[in-house]
Amino acid sequence: MEFETVIGLEIHAQMKTRSKIFCGCSTEFGAPPNTHVCPVCLGMPGVLPVLNRQVVENAIKLALATELTINRENRFARKNYFYPDLPKGYQISQFELPIAEHGRVEIEVDGARRWIGITRAHMEEDAGKLIHAEHEPESYVDLNRAGTPLLEIVSEPDLRSPDEAVAYLKKIHAIVRYLDISDGNMQEGSFRCDANISLRPMGRQEFGIRTELKNMNSFKNVQLALEYEVRRQRDVLLDGGEVVQETLLWNPDKNRTEPMRGKEEAHDYRYFPDPDLPPVFIDEEWIERMRASLPELPDPRRQRFMTAFDLPAYDAGILTASRELADYFETACATYDQPKKLSNWIGTELLREYGPERIGECPVRPESLARLLIMIEEGAISGKIAKTVFAAMLESGTEPDVIVKEKGLVQMSDEGALQALVQEIVAVNPAQAQQFRDGKTKVLGFFVGQLMQKTKGQANPQIANKLFRQALAAGPE
Repeated sequence: MEFETVIGLEIHAQMKTRSKIFCGCSTEFGAPPNTHVCPVCLGMPGVLPVLNRQVVENAIKLALATELTINRENRFARKNYFYPDLPKGYQISQFELPIAEHGRVEIEVDGARRWIGITRAHMEEDAGKLIHAEHEPESYVDLNRAGTPLLEIVSEPDLRSPDEAVAYLKKIHAIVRYLDISDGNMQEGSFRCDANISLRPMGRQEFGIRTELKNMNSFKNVQLALEYEVRRQRDVLLDGGEVVQETLLWNPDKNRTEPMRGKEEAHDYRYFPDPDLPPVFIDEEWIERMRASLPELPDPRRQRFMTAFDLPAYDAGILTASRELADYFETACATYDQPKKLSNWIGTELLREYGPERIGECPVRPESLARLLIMIEEGAISGKIAKTVFAAMLESGTEPDVIVKEKGLVQMSDEGALQALVQEIVAVNPAQAQQFRDGKTKVLGFFVGQLMQKTKGQANPQIANKLFRQALAAGPE
């Protein structure tokens, strides 16, 4: 029996704000435990939450970028459950009236493009963090994260494979970073997701019994966990069993999913409107002001790179993977008008050291990389020397001209100075010289290599090729 995989993702993106969603406490990561807290986020009796306006504006931007319909009136609800990292005993979230609904984004997997529906996006507060002692029967709680603003983005069950799920996750990740509404730092928990997954016989419309994978915070773990769960559920169904609806955790050390608890439904949380928070009203003027502030998003920018810079789709996709990398490329292009050559250097030398999301940490300014490539064009250095220079630039951030001068790496292009070396190399390698004259022209690379060794890579390769061809064609003296 063949099965179809059905996946839906619930993404939690921490909003990029200086303060929490309902109080003035800092959202800075890494502070000592329980230092960024106050009576509001600690859930003390008698306190009242006040909504952070920036969180609403971030949600509006996300809605506009993903074709979500913005509800002009939306409101907060209490999601009731007890857990030690939730001091109030309920989470302030949104339920029947979220800020936005019914959107979509386009993904591409193996050359095929599909639209994936987004059910809703809603604002909510995060809970705290529990640290379980490894060898002691106790746990510690850090409430710095309690009250941190989140935007939960819930997809339709439109994803049909782990590859599609990861492609969708990466698309949303890119969008929130382009919008600058979340730093998307998965290691710090700023961007994480839950996945609902089920299998059904091919052709059947009804969904199968689903399981939920909780709190995955890397693209790799999402891929591996979903692939494992597809195999596990398939084996259960083929053996005549029934999948149990439950919440699972992914254990990356054992490469398997493990039960966490029974799966809750909405009624288990006893949602009801939060009496301390009035409805949020969003007018057209507010929406249009947010629309005017939107940057160029990944898909339009990718298309523009293909058209304006005549780049292949692959290159354009790599360069627009993050807003920082796309900006870096365009800034460099303003100085060095060879987009494809620049793309090649960025895609190999630069991204080998700094991924798209870390490009801001790179000490090599885009203008400096452009100057390095101009030096290759002018014949001042060879491509091989340029890689040595670039490695030094990555270490120090020094300009390429300075490094070339300090290290004496200027390319040798004086034919007179190279001629004597060429004659000497031909003279001491008569067998290889005869091979060239017999038509085995590939041996020319041997001669150029010998010259590069003698000049420590500084000989101009074009001139070297010309001089060797002349010397070998002339024959022995």
